[in-house]
Amino acid sequence: MAEQRLLKEYKVDERIDAFLLLKDVDARVTNQGKPYLSITVADRSMEIKGNKWDATDEEIKQLKAGMVVAITAVRQVYQDKPQLKVLSIRPTQLGEPNDPTDYMVAAPMRAKDMEEEVNALLFQIINPTWVRIVRALLQKYHEEFYRFPAAKSNHHAFTGGLAYHSLSIARLANSVANQYPDLNRSLLLASALLHDLGKVLELTGPIATKYTTAGNLLGHIVLIDEQIVLMAQELKMDLFSEDMVVLRHVVLAHHGLLEYGSPVRPAILEANILHQLDELDASMQSFSNALADTEPGTFSNRQFALDNRSVYHPKSQE
Repeated sequence: MAEQRLLKEYKVDERIDAFLLLKDVDARVTNQGKPYLSITVADRSMEIKGNKWDATDEEIKQLKAGMVVAITAVRQVYQDKPQLKVLSIRPTQLGEPNDPTDYMVAAPMRAKDMEEEVNALLFQIINPTWVRIVRALLQKYHEEFYRFPAAKSNHHAFTGGLAYHSLSIARLANSVANQYPDLNRSLLLASALLHDLGKVLELTGPIATKYTTAGNLLGHIVLIDEQIVLMAQELKMDLFSEDMVVLRHVVLAHHGLLEYGSPVRPAILEANILHQLDELDASMQSFSNALADTEPGTFSNRQFALDNRSVYHPKSQE
């Protein structure tokens, strides 16, 4: 069988006949009362939304998020964003591709390599309280940490994205600590590795990622703080020691503003730095995603993750 073209290679008005990962499917009704399916499909190059009009009862019953489907569609544009007009869609049959991981974007590092680098960083956390908490929580959620995305969409929304994003911030933290010796390197590294770990409880996993009930109602910041508290109690640590309070503060404040989900604003140096490094790494990934889908010399579509801006891809990077 000939190698399948990637989604990003199709032009507007081109017909697509392909096997793709069904990331999301929602049965809806038009204003005229006719059933249709709103879907999101993906391969390793991109994800794209689409509609299957006049959906049948069989399609509504059979199609589930997380499965590989055979799809025939036409690529279109709606509100400056790519969209599919789905002509037909069905689950794959015996002998056809059916492994969702074949259609998922993965971190640019292998999990084994990320783990080795994280383990090396742990030796730089010299405060015994912080390193015990970090080691214990990374051990408890070992598989999820190296497999989960860092988000449902937007930045680092790929398999292994959580570990890759956390590792990226830890690298940045080391560089900033070299520049500013007044920073507590141990606290910054511990917080960098823990700050988004609550996403293993906020999200369902890398395949057809959705928010859990706890994720929707509480959010990953509250969830990781709870895990830090529970682990401290399990390890018989004093929750009100300064070491524990400042670690929790840096993690709780990493979104920077109350309206962005942090219950407190950064009040110590390390909290302020972690917030800014988190913003930097997230925006860099969002820019990279946009530029990868934009021809040199043109502007991207509007990017929700970048305050709905269009970004320009320069013709020359020299």
